[in-house]
Amino acid sequence: MRTQSGTAILLKDYRPSDYVIDKVDLDFLLDTQETVVTSKLTIRRAKGVATDAPLELDGDELKLVSIAINNSALARDDYTLNDDGLSITQLPDSDAFTLEIVTKINPTANKKLMGLYRTSGNFCTQCEAEGFRRITYYLDRPDILSVFTVRIEGDRDTVPLLLSNGNCTDKGELDNGRHFAVWHDPHPKPAYLFALFAGDLGVLKDSFTTRSGREVSLEIYVEHGKEPRAAYAMDSLIRSMKWDEEVYGCEYDLDIFMIVAVSDFNMGAMENKGLNIFNDKYVLADPETATDQDYANIEAIIAHEYFHNWTGNRITCRDWFQLCLKEGLTVYRDHSFSADERSAPVKRIAEVRGLRAHQFPEDAGPLAHPVRPQRYSEINNFYTSTVYEKGSEVVGMFKTIVGEDGYKRALDLYFERHDGDAATIEDFIKCFEDATGADLKQFALWYDQAGTPNLAIGTNYDEANKRFTVNITQSLRSTVVTGEVAPMHIPVRFGLVGPEGSDLSFSGVTGADVTGDVIHVREPKHTIQFEGVEQKPVISVLRGFSAPVTTIPERSDKELAFLARRDSDAFARWEALSSLAMRQLRQATKDVQQGEEISTSPELTTILHEILNDDTLEPAYRALCLNLPSEADIAREIGSDIDPDAIHTARTHILAAISQECLVSLEATYSKLQPAKPFVPDASSAGIRALRNTALGLIVRANGDLELVANHFANADNMTDRMDALSILALQAPYAEETASALEAFKKQYADNAIVTDKWFAIQAMMPGSNALERVEALSKAENFSWENPNRVRSLFGSFAIGNPTGFNRADGAGYRFLCDATGRLDEINPQVAARLITAMRSWRNLEKDRAGHAHEALKTLAAKKKLSRDVRDILERTLA
Repeated sequence: MRTQSGTAILLKDYRPSDYVIDKVDLDFLLDTQETVVTSKLTIRRAKGVATDAPLELDGDELKLVSIAINNSALARDDYTLNDDGLSITQLPDSDAFTLEIVTKINPTANKKLMGLYRTSGNFCTQCEAEGFRRITYYLDRPDILSVFTVRIEGDRDTVPLLLSNGNCTDKGELDNGRHFAVWHDPHPKPAYLFALFAGDLGVLKDSFTTRSGREVSLEIYVEHGKEPRAAYAMDSLIRSMKWDEEVYGCEYDLDIFMIVAVSDFNMGAMENKGLNIFNDKYVLADPETATDQDYANIEAIIAHEYFHNWTGNRITCRDWFQLCLKEGLTVYRDHSFSADERSAPVKRIAEVRGLRAHQFPEDAGPLAHPVRPQRYSEINNFYTSTVYEKGSEVVGMFKTIVGEDGYKRALDLYFERHDGDAATIEDFIKCFEDATGADLKQFALWYDQAGTPNLAIGTNYDEANKRFTVNITQSLRSTVVTGEVAPMHIPVRFGLVGPEGSDLSFSGVTGADVTGDVIHVREPKHTIQFEGVEQKPVISVLRGFSAPVTTIPERSDKELAFLARRDSDAFARWEALSSLAMRQLRQATKDVQQGEEISTSPELTTILHEILNDDTLEPAYRALCLNLPSEADIAREIGSDIDPDAIHTARTHILAAISQECLVSLEATYSKLQPAKPFVPDASSAGIRALRNTALGLIVRANGDLELVANHFANADNMTDRMDALSILALQAPYAEETASALEAFKKQYADNAIVTDKWFAIQAMMPGSNALERVEALSKAENFSWENPNRVRSLFGSFAIGNPTGFNRADGAGYRFLCDATGRLDEINPQVAARLITAMRSWRNLEKDRAGHAHEALKTLAAKKKLSRDVRDILERTLA
């Protein structure tokens, strides 16, 4: 199948390679304009492959210098060059041979930031998913596992560091001011895990002793002078290594583990074996420049990339359709690590809020795809929330179904059975079945069916017979699944909450498989009867968010209010409160659209007031409860005919009304929660800051006291307080003098700090108001804006499109045209970032008809451009289909 964006790759068409590369010897002669790469490959013909089968190598924007087999140069008619690679037809009859290819590449001209490129004077690589083919001709697919030896040569003064995967086996000085280093990685790996860095950076060093006694050198490379700001990253790394040994039994396997932080990077980080390349925003932190959320992100991403050493590197994926095998599992592992290091309930709520904000809309729109896609045109476009976050939820459901011990046995078997393999989802599932005896054939549909399942839940209590009946109906509405949709296996963790708030027991159950506190929903409809329930309960469902599903809100306000006060499960308690708030916010939006007066719920306000004053609850948890659903959350719940202006008006009104009712308690909370000095980034202190700053924002909504928040900004001794105060000013009073003054002071103070300047761009991009678009347009022309830096682009355009619902969704469609124009310009520089940027318009069909019409026209105009990358065209084709 072919599309305008190229050939559609299908999972069903997978076949093993005709050739295997056992050994790779690379030699880099680094030069800013003309780097010479010599690749010597030890190749073996796969068993049963005919001797006349051509060797098809991938290549992209390479200059071929020479090619030889078994040291004999090939004639020009022995091979064919095209835009996608190199085909060699004249091959030896023997099953094994060596292939030597010399190519030239221009790292300075490589603005796509894929392959080998230069950033801030340094050489850096990014090879996942298909970047290695921009370095040399190769079988650039994840099931080709090879042992790499790499020699790097460069100028001693400009690139004193010469780093690659594995362990350094040799290094030395050369003539003409040059030097070299040789790195050997004994673990076979696919080319996407290859890494090289050459440049001039400072280093923070430490060490870790593994449980078997291996002494591992730890090195984090950052710009000179910034080494102290890598201390938290180093601490996170050490804690990650210890946790992975204790919880998963995974021990590190090289003599050195290195992290290099660079400012120009398309992703957050990359797990290359032994040499992780990081976006520096996820490494550098100190109280003056990093928020509590920055610290939490660093901790999580450091852990994620380290955990990939086993779930991704030692065991990799057979093909890119299996991407969730490494990413979903590793996300689940880093979530578990953060939950253990911080607050499990707070972490879980944050995960679910993120899932609903990003993955649920993806599932509900034209870019929907299964956790394991069946086809793709551009693999870079499938590094999605569905693969990562929903993939993680699927792993969590495995654990819910087979239990803690079963999960551990299954993962132990997975590591034992597939170490050194390029594995599949079927391999992973088979380990769970073999380790636990569970039948997971139906559950495997989670990998193959796109869309978010919905559960309709109804209940009835028969007081005379002490019987509690639960009716559950599951359905799946998918934008991409055609034909009949099969019922899923959905594990629903539950509790029967009695009048006093404790869970009630029951003597028996019929109608469904119930194990412990989990209902296994497998059929389209279930009627479950709990016998011997002595009091009328309220059922608490999806405790801990045990499955990534939606529910039909059949509960009464009274039941939701009861659970919001009494449920023993912290997540379910927050969920009930959030549902109660969402119900009111949706009604308020409807009132605005119909020109009616907005009414507020005294019950919601009372519960929020109780939570605010409940010192038995974690401050961070209370802060989350006080942060009502966002405008984007409300839009997602409404689903169609969305009017962003009405949503903004309704939410602003409700928040102001609640804040006024709770003002005295909010002021008391703000006054008494003085964080400890000096600043520490631990979870407890972060929670206190979160609650205090949330209270400050609500105080300003109640009384408009901008002087209070301006003083908070001026007196802040850490970036969390400073940034929260600036956000309150910018989002609640975008035209106030205090806001302009604070923005200018912030700009001047951090003019030399790129990461903090990104925050300055982002907060302005999210400022509401009639001139929001004009502000963003002006910022895109500012001297300190760069189209070539992904972080700067995302901070401005991404924050505007995602974080400014009224400004971006301007009624005249100007915001859509602006984003499409920006995408077109960016596509000429960095197609990956451009493609991710335009996904902000994936839900355009859900807007009210005039806005939807404007969005459609803007997208069609962009699609009409003759020169669009495969990345962007793929997104546009699916968005407009």
